[in-house]
Amino acid sequence: MTSEDEIGDALTNLATYGDAISMYAAGSREPVLGRILSVDPEQPHFVMELNEGSALPPGKITFVAVLGNAKMQFRLSSTEWKSVPGKPCLIPMVFPETCTVLNRRAFERVETPVGAVFLASFVVNGTTPYELTIVDLSQSGLGLRGAKAEMKGLLRGRKITDVVLDLNDEPIVIAEMEVRLTRTVRSFLLGEQLHLGCKFNSIAPEEARKLEVILDRILHAPGHR
Repeated sequence: MTSEDEIGDALTNLATYGDAISMYAAGSREPVLGRILSVDPEQPHFVMELNEGSALPPGKITFVAVLGNAKMQFRLSSTEWKSVPGKPCLIPMVFPETCTVLNRRAFERVETPVGAVFLASFVVNGTTPYELTIVDLSQSGLGLRGAKAEMKGLLRGRKITDVVLDLNDEPIVIAEMEVRLTRTVRSFLLGEQLHLGCKFNSIAPEEARKLEVILDRILHAPGHR
C-alpha cells in the first residue's frame, strides 16, 4: 500500500478494534507491544500506545499487525521517540510511506456475531477445565479472549486436545489445537484482557464440514461487516 488514504484506513481499522501491534527494533527478536490509540482524520498522523512499562529504542522499528486475513508490516525511524508530555506510553507518529501486506491466510478470519456467545471448552492435563469466549474463527483456527486469571497455563506452544466449540449449533470437536499467539488487549468495558490465537492441528473431516457451514452462515448474515 502506498496511498495515504489506504494506509490511513488500515491504521484506523486497527485503532477501532484495538488490535495489537508488535514493534521490533533492529537486531531484536523480542517485540515491544502496543496498539494504535487514535488516527488523525485530516493529517497523516497517529498515536501509538505502548503497553505499560514499555519503551521504543531509537532507530528503525518494524511494525507488524494482523489486518483481516493478512499481516501488515511497515517501518518507521526516529533518533528519539518523543512521547506526549506526562504520558510516556503515548507516542505521536507519522504515517509510513508504504505498508506491505503479506502472508495472506488460507482461510478468512471471521469475527463472531454481535450478541452471540460462542465458547470453547476443554480440559488441560486432565484436571483443569476451561470455558473461554471465542472472538474470531476460521477453518484453520480461532481467537479466544478473557481475563488473565481465566487463561492461566495457556502459554504459547501449548497443545490442547478434544476442544468442544459451542457455536449456538451442534457442538464441533477439534481433535487438537495449539496456542500460537498470546497478547494483551484493553477493553473499555472489561479492562485488560488476554487474547489467544490458536491453530487447529487436527480436525476430523465431518467436523470441518460442520464448521464450514457455520462460517458461511456468519459471513452471509445481514449486517455482517
